[in-house]
Amino acid sequence: MIGQVWAWLTDPEHWSGPDGIPSRLGEHLSYSFLALLVAALVAIPLGLWIGHTGRARWLVSSTNAVRAIPSLGLLFAAALYLGPYLRGSAAFLVPGLIVLILLAMPPLLAGTYAGVEAVDPAARDAAKGMGMTGRQVLLGVEMPCALPLLLSGVRSATLQVVGTAVIAAYISLGGLGAYLSEGLNIGDYPMVAGGALLVATLALVLDLALAGLTRLVVSPGLGGTRRTVARQTSRTRRGAGTATNSVPPPSHPSTPRESRAS
Repeated sequence: MIGQVWAWLTDPEHWSGPDGIPSRLGEHLSYSFLALLVAALVAIPLGLWIGHTGRARWLVSSTNAVRAIPSLGLLFAAALYLGPYLRGSAAFLVPGLIVLILLAMPPLLAGTYAGVEAVDPAARDAAKGMGMTGRQVLLGVEMPCALPLLLSGVRSATLQVVGTAVIAAYISLGGLGAYLSEGLNIGDYPMVAGGALLVATLALVLDLALAGLTRLVVSPGLGGTRRTVARQTSRTRRGAGTATNSVPPPSHPSTPRESRAS
């Protein structure tokens, strides 16, 4: 089976034409990035506002409920409802993008809100004491401190969208999922395994790229704060235990008379 999958992946016919791997990969990336962009334009500002003001926190838990909806069922429902009102490729593109956007919003919103919520209140108070406005505190203090969790939400949303975009092929949207749907229809299991391997590789590459981006844009102090605190706490505990165990037993010092006599 492994040899058959490798033969399918290395076949030159599968690397050219509209059904070739580069073309399918481009379709998959374009749908995924467009959905992530639209979701980020909505979810990140909303998460910043909720975390900064503390209002409408119920939106975070409400959007998380979308994850409980079966993605394939939601895709078919959107296609059946919106398809008659759209023409051409939009009848397949719009329902697929709507589903991907809805799935990308919960991790983006939750990560952004959690990042702002976790900012040290002392940092906010210090910024306000310096005369900074609410907008300046948000953009200059809270948002930089929230970057680690915000980018973690971006990574989670990217994996969610890239993996779910596979099912968009069931409504003729294309992408790498076309190899899975077509392979299952004609019984070509090397094609199915090859398509699944391509999707897994794409998700892994994007996750590693976002991890590298996080290392570049996040301050080392923010990324290592928890580890530093944990190390300092551990050292303090060990030092306290050592100091307690090394305390010598109380002795009876000599009186002044005895010292003089000696």
